[in-house]
Amino acid sequence: MIITALEERRKGLTALYLDGEYAMCVDTMTLLATGKKTGSSITDEELHTLLEQSDCNRAKEKALYLMEYRSRTKKELSDKLCPLYGERAAASAISRLEELGLLNDEAYAREYAEALLHRKGFSRQRAMLELLKKGIDRELCEDILNELEPDPVEQIGHLLATKFARRNLSDDKERARVVNSLKAMGYRWSDIQEAFSACFSDL
Repeated sequence: MIITALEERRKGLTALYLDGEYAMCVDTMTLLATGKKTGSSITDEELHTLLEQSDCNRAKEKALYLMEYRSRTKKELSDKLCPLYGERAAASAISRLEELGLLNDEAYAREYAEALLHRKGFSRQRAMLELLKKGIDRELCEDILNELEPDPVEQIGHLLATKFARRNLSDDKERARVVNSLKAMGYRWSDIQEAFSACFSDL
């Protein structure tokens, strides 16, 4: 096959034409590294290697862009990259970011668990669910939550004194709404009852 034309495209891509017909877009820097240019011949094997390396490089660039926006887990990155560049390129990009120290599931999980437990006030059960959704290993979740989890009854008491402080808990309907909110945050009914009894012995 002969490369009959190369056309620059946006986002660092070059359109590759083979034997007079459009073939694909590849990463421009990857193409330059091969030394191929208009008029060069290219074998099927060389084309396959070019495309594979192009996908790897594009996946790394995309991964870096995504991490600039916000921290992510390996699963989140994989879910974003695989549909665009394939599993192999996604795995290569993820591995590279780990080597650079830019991707760390443990650090992410610790920071996220801290936010779930202490800023959002979620229970251990709800925090575990949210961490697992992010693709964090269950054993790692257990270790981190064992370290950070506050006493659930004390946490509910804190929420009643802050998040729900303006609620009229002497009103049955309002109290029921607060109880449902606490259940949605993952708290057990027994812990909710105990916290209410400690904070509002007259209710």
